[in-house]
Amino acid sequence: MPVQGSTGATPVIEARGLDLTFQTADGPVQALRDVNLTIGKGDFVSFIGPSGCGKTTFLRVIAALEHPTGGTITVNGMTPDEARQARAYGYVFQAAGLYPWRTIEKNIKLPLEIMGFDRAEQDRRVQNVLHLVDLEGFGKKFPWQLSGGMQQRASIARALAFDADILLMDEPFGALDEIVRDHLNEQLLKLWARTEKTIGFVTHSIPEAVYLSTKIVVMSPRPGRITDVIDSPLPRERPLDIRDTPEFLAIAHRVREGLRAGHAYDD
Repeated sequence: MPVQGSTGATPVIEARGLDLTFQTADGPVQALRDVNLTIGKGDFVSFIGPSGCGKTTFLRVIAALEHPTGGTITVNGMTPDEARQARAYGYVFQAAGLYPWRTIEKNIKLPLEIMGFDRAEQDRRVQNVLHLVDLEGFGKKFPWQLSGGMQQRASIARALAFDADILLMDEPFGALDEIVRDHLNEQLLKLWARTEKTIGFVTHSIPEAVYLSTKIVVMSPRPGRITDVIDSPLPRERPLDIRDTPEFLAIAHRVREGLRAGHAYDD
């Protein structure tokens, strides 16, 4: 099968014939089948598909939290385990996962403490990422004093603190209301433009995927396969009202058709 999602950009993540089968008490469960994908440097790639299609599993494979049972994957030219040891990526989970007994500053400092940065460098990096996520002045607050959206921004700041080139985000805004989600989508695009990081983003929302991404990866129900890879023609600067344009609606239609086509596969 040809590699999907190839661009002229420097490859950052490359999957070839990737399979992953979990062994369970009820027998083997194939989560991913023959995934071929190239993600270029600076891409914003969204993964979309029905629940259980392997979106999060693929993200976890990139992060060396799961290991494939077939095929190959490289991250910055290394194995995922080597990339993890090289601190090549930051990971943002569905829940903010902040420690309630630590202030926002100290939550962000946690990976820096583990990595052995000196105190002055920790402070510099914390102030920098608080500025990036528009949380200046909230560093001394505790998580329970912040809204859900602010907690997720703090979680993103923590993932950015050690300045990895890759940011992996597993449906970080799924539990938030639509108004807050729209605001954070806008902020995330601005953050991406400032940092030029490569972002892998899992979502169930077609409008969110189309609004955020340079590339949209549409996946089928389990076993997860790629049914389409859409390179977005939208400009990098995207006001929210771009969602009403014919170009945006055409991409959304293609994503929706890809999801329907995925359900039509016979195993």
